[in-house]
Amino acid sequence: MQKLLITGGNKLTGNVIVGGAKNSILPLICATVILNGKSTLHNCPDLSDVRAALNIIEHFGLSYIKKGTDIEICSKKPDAFEIPDELMRTMRSSVMFLGPVLSRCKRAVISLPGGCKLGPRPIDMHISALVKMGAKINFSGEKLEFNANKGLKGASIFLKFPSVGATENIIMAAALARGTTRIINAAREPEIVDLANFLNKCGANIKGAGTSRITVGGVPELGNAEHTVIPDRIEAATFMAAAAVTGGSITIENVNCRHLSAVNYMFSRCGCNVEPRGTMLKISAPPRPNALRYAATGVYPGFPTDVGPMLIGALTVGSGTSVIEERIFKNRFAFLDELKKFGADIVRRGSVAAVNGKPELNAARCDCTDLRGGAALIMAALRANGTSEIGNLCHIKRGYQDIAGKLSMLGADISEIQR
Repeated sequence: MQKLLITGGNKLTGNVIVGGAKNSILPLICATVILNGKSTLHNCPDLSDVRAALNIIEHFGLSYIKKGTDIEICSKKPDAFEIPDELMRTMRSSVMFLGPVLSRCKRAVISLPGGCKLGPRPIDMHISALVKMGAKINFSGEKLEFNANKGLKGASIFLKFPSVGATENIIMAAALARGTTRIINAAREPEIVDLANFLNKCGANIKGAGTSRITVGGVPELGNAEHTVIPDRIEAATFMAAAAVTGGSITIENVNCRHLSAVNYMFSRCGCNVEPRGTMLKISAPPRPNALRYAATGVYPGFPTDVGPMLIGALTVGSGTSVIEERIFKNRFAFLDELKKFGADIVRRGSVAAVNGKPELNAARCDCTDLRGGAALIMAALRANGTSEIGNLCHIKRGYQDIAGKLSMLGADISEIQR
């Protein structure tokens, strides 16, 4: 079993380079199902979720070649329309293959997706949108069977919540549909803009990405393109939290500072000096973060739910009591029990956590409960007295490439071991 050993107490300093966005590369790989020809994606992170997505397109008969941070994908009409259960359950984002496969093959069969257990994340918005676009659905056992014998057609779709996954799935399904699809109350995340930009390079007709109203005019076919994946804003925020919890000073390279506006503001409230510099960002932190009287996660352009755990990890050594409300995922705070093993003083009431900052934390043995919760444990371990042991790294590897190596380059005493 892989574990991280972290001896805390070192201030992190230096430069670190952020990789391509996990939440962008996954829908981009899904989108290749509706393309023809060879596309090249640059700045691709080497993550277990990415490998899972590539396994799925390989199951469909598409081929790919990895060359460093580049992935070349040769697209054609899939040989299959069902995602086997063992592949479907490897990652939450597997549900985003539903729209592309149904659009291309007029049939799709999936089981319920896997991924982090953050509470109910229903796919009802995905399903209802596809039904509105002409799909018929049958549920047998644990499989969902979709048919669109006459192909998908454009529709006006209102999302009851601006779901990122549903917005992306609808865009991909609508790209080849007959007529025009309008998505109202669409998610506005940068990763959606990245997907739209890629598909438009391939010949799609997508307008309004990055706003709450997206229009997709269906086209007969899509070609291929060369595209660079946007920087991972969540990875950048993780390093910001690492600077904040250790009182360090870090320059983060390969970032889009516009994507980090809410994150920059939150860490500024914590007393950090945040300086955006083009494609770089410098953060210098005080010895202990300032407490936050109140902060809440929200949909983009609000403070990201994925950054909430790392912020809490930093605030465990804050100079007072911070109150954080989680507004997206019901079970986002599942990691708090593990975080308390470091001596963190946290009181939870439903979706609200009160973090009473302490001058010191103690080393602990703990396990990751999910991807971002695991990152929060790393934050605490970086500050704790003694050597901590963090297990269940499969969650971390879903979203961070060589997190130990990057933190080590910043001066952290961290290593990955087999135990």
